[in-house]
Amino acid sequence: MDNDNDLGVYQPLTYFQLMEVSLRELLVEKGIVHHAEINHAMDEMLARTPERGAQMVARAWLDPQYKQRLLQDGSAAAEALGFAVPGLKLIVVENTEKIHNVIVCTLCSCYPRILLGLPPEWYKSRDYRSRVVREPRAVLAEFGTVLPNDVQIRVHDSTADMRYMVLPLRPANTTKLNEAQLAALVTRDSLIGVKLALNHTAQ
Repeated sequence: MDNDNDLGVYQPLTYFQLMEVSLRELLVEKGIVHHAEINHAMDEMLARTPERGAQMVARAWLDPQYKQRLLQDGSAAAEALGFAVPGLKLIVVENTEKIHNVIVCTLCSCYPRILLGLPPEWYKSRDYRSRVVREPRAVLAEFGTVLPNDVQIRVHDSTADMRYMVLPLRPANTTKLNEAQLAALVTRDSLIGVKLALNHTAQ
């Protein structure tokens, strides 16, 4: 069986794509699930964006009690805003003036999809997964994030049942912004830690 890519060229299915199709069709044939249920789940997954994570960060920047809850129990803090994180432990790590956090999954591509949407291709790449652990400062610089030498970089490795999310350092000159305006400064890459939150003047 072949599939179409964006260029309209037919390419063979990979092993994992073939396994996914075979399993899906078997489940449908056995009546365990229906195509409509699968399509709905896929549509829901594709609709997820980093806006959920950004909303959590903006709330933490404004509400010290929520920030404390976020850092103590990320899953509970997510659920407090209506974002269920079933079966996973969410750990939120805070960037400060002296500590910068970045997340990775060295084994595959574990990632808080419920809060950040689908992972970018570079996050899943072998190059990122191997290099960010060995030379995080160099990798961050390639994303345009050049940190002072006295800033400690901590790399956090996600697992099958545990996900990390970064609480970025709040940009300067944002004391008068409301929650929605603050959330607009939080990008997917800043939630992963490869970039900083946007400056207010950049909006």
